[in-house]
Amino acid sequence: MQSLLYIIAVILIIAWAIGLIAFNAGGIIHILLVIAIIAILLRVIQGRKIF
Repeated sequence: MQSLLYIIAVILIIAWAIGLIAFNAGGIIHILLVIAIIAILLRVIQGRKIF
C-alpha cells in the first residue's frame, strides 16, 4: 500500500509537469500537483521513507 501511494504521487507529478509544458489545462493540472504533494507529505509525516 505504501509503494502504491508513492507510485501514484510520482505519476501525478509527471502528469503535472507534462501538462504544464505541453498543454494549458488550467486548474486540473495544479490539482494533480497538490494531490501528489499531499501524498508525499503523508508518507513523510507517517515516518516512512520516500524512496
